[in-house]
Amino acid sequence: MKKGLFVICVAALLATGCKSTGNTEEERFIEDLLGKMTLEEKIGQMNQLCFDQPLDSIKAKIRAGEIGSMLNIDPKLIDEIQKTAVEESRLGIPLIIGRDIIHGYKTVLPIPLGLAASFDPQVVEAGTHMAATEAREEGITWTFAPMLDISRDARWGRIAESLGEDPYLSGELGAAMVRGFQGEHLSDSDAIAACVKHFVGYGAAEGGRDYNSTYIPETLLRNVYLEPFQKAIEAGAATLMTSFNDNDGIPASGNDFLLRTVLRDEWKFDGFVVSDWCSMSEMMSHGFAADRKDVARISANAGVDMEMVSQTYIEHLPQLVAENKVPMEVIDNAVRNILRIKYRLGLFENPYAKPGKTSTIYCDEHLQTARRAAVESAILLKNDGVLPLKEGQTLAIVGPMADAPHDQLGTWSFDGDKNRTVTPLRALQTEEYNQVKYIYEPGLDYSRDTDTSDFERVKSAVRRADVAVVFVGEEAILSGEAHSLSNINLIGAQSELLKAVKSTGKPVVMVVIAGRPLTIERDLPYADAVLYNFHPGTMGGLAIMDLLYGRENPSGKLPVTFVREVGQIPMYYNHNNTGRPAQNEITPLKDIPLEAPQTSLGNTSFYLDSGKDPLFVFGYGLSYSTFEYAGLNLSSNEVSATDTLTVTATVKNTSAVDGTEVAQLYVRDLVGSIDRPVKELKGFQRLFVKAGDSQTVTFKLPVSALAFYGRDLQKRVEAGQFDLWVGPNSAEGLKGSFTVTE
Repeated sequence: MKKGLFVICVAALLATGCKSTGNTEEERFIEDLLGKMTLEEKIGQMNQLCFDQPLDSIKAKIRAGEIGSMLNIDPKLIDEIQKTAVEESRLGIPLIIGRDIIHGYKTVLPIPLGLAASFDPQVVEAGTHMAATEAREEGITWTFAPMLDISRDARWGRIAESLGEDPYLSGELGAAMVRGFQGEHLSDSDAIAACVKHFVGYGAAEGGRDYNSTYIPETLLRNVYLEPFQKAIEAGAATLMTSFNDNDGIPASGNDFLLRTVLRDEWKFDGFVVSDWCSMSEMMSHGFAADRKDVARISANAGVDMEMVSQTYIEHLPQLVAENKVPMEVIDNAVRNILRIKYRLGLFENPYAKPGKTSTIYCDEHLQTARRAAVESAILLKNDGVLPLKEGQTLAIVGPMADAPHDQLGTWSFDGDKNRTVTPLRALQTEEYNQVKYIYEPGLDYSRDTDTSDFERVKSAVRRADVAVVFVGEEAILSGEAHSLSNINLIGAQSELLKAVKSTGKPVVMVVIAGRPLTIERDLPYADAVLYNFHPGTMGGLAIMDLLYGRENPSGKLPVTFVREVGQIPMYYNHNNTGRPAQNEITPLKDIPLEAPQTSLGNTSFYLDSGKDPLFVFGYGLSYSTFEYAGLNLSSNEVSATDTLTVTATVKNTSAVDGTEVAQLYVRDLVGSIDRPVKELKGFQRLFVKAGDSQTVTFKLPVSALAFYGRDLQKRVEAGQFDLWVGPNSAEGLKGSFTVTE
């Protein structure tokens, strides 16, 4: 701890306008330090720079107290940069070092959408804790994750970084990610500060186009889009990031309702808020700010504590304070928020990297954690008996994703080493699988490849094998930020490759490795089994082989709805009903007679050309086991708003294979003051059930969890009738009902 920083100077405190000297050691420390700071040093704490300038220039700014945080530093330079701040600046305030550690640092996990498919908070928490441990070892103290944008449009590239379409699942797993990153105490050597993003509504960008506008009414905002953020804040998230989009005409980095009314006043958030990359200055492009000075005024007053890279604060806040256009209290509170997190991170006492005698990076424990996450994240979508593969079979390994070490890591993986990636092909060369006989003919060099000249050689290889395993999907660069797509079919000639393989008459396993839900309906007839993997990370190849050979039993469930055609988007399970909901009997396009008289063809809500149903529903996923649900029981058929409803059911493994089932609880509020969703996820549990055995699944449902924001924007449980389901996905299950009384 720097000498003298705990000394309280009353005169300095009064000069800052602070109303209290603070009651805790943390508060006293912050107020003492704040009282010693010049206005310029305070604004410096609110300034984050990217390490894209000459080192000497960066150091000079740090010495002058003009920088509070840096991102994208070469880890080898972190201690050198930090030493400049701690030992060469006037007050010795350490930097908070940020880096995009989205799904692993060096040891890379499946992308967040893949982690969501696990429906396993424990594996998610373990994975993010692994990432924090590796990052903190090298002096990184802050990550820009988790991303909690509700994502209902697979065209949007950043769906890959999301936890899917459901607010309950996103909230539960988002909180697990916060706990994993931050550990027991932020100051621990295996903890880094989490940053929940993007606040808020970014995933609802119109047309699935990145950075686009949104229009989310406040009832929908509060009932859906804010829920996972609130859970993450309740879990202790240290920081929060604003989003790029405007909602209802107000850019997020200038939205004082969100940043002050909701975040500070309602949720009591005491961490700090950072803008996204240049999102503040982009308010000029939105037409919301006249110039850079106006940007600084709007964002500071709205509640953005730290500006990422665009530097309008440094340029204009001194003058804005002098002109009384930004109150000094706003500056002081922003700096308090930043210093508070630096204090909790222990940076004033331990600012430097603390590598141990033995590095944790790529250690066996971490590799096994990544492998476990990849196993649980895979979803078996189809199996006509070809899986699991049998020992002694000769495999034809086909497709561009069979050996794509860079792409397997997925989007936003800056530090993963492709040379450490175990692809499916490389897995077959390990000691665990080197007894497998295989013939490798990729057919296509990469996912966008349209050259079909090798297809005859592929077919020849397949004819010599017992089973063809075709690895298709998309490269990492085709998903993520700024990589929206209007066509989400298998790209290039991959569908044609699959058809060519199927034409041999051999059994075909399609393994998809992608960053988003693809529209694969047209491809399903050419595959006897489909195993879907959202870019599975460092150990993905071994995990896939474990699953293909039945050493592991698939248990992943879809965290998003898979549409048949892109024209069905947006389609999500927890939608409101229409006045004319689609029935089972619909009139498809092919059944309309020529010169038919004008009719409304059934008077229901569906597509003539693709029907009413998605390809695969939310929560769907097969196993090598089969499960039967029975014996639904509710502790009461009538409850009050203060009660807890206990729901039980029996899950029986009716197969000869031990397996894990994700049992899911859904509820529908039949009548509300506003339209209510047809179903809402309210609970899930992973159950390991041995072959032939049964287990009882028990859900404790607080009736308070049924509360929602109505027309008056007050959150309450409304009395009335409710339906309830317990089952394997959002479309199947045992059905019950109960009443909530006044």
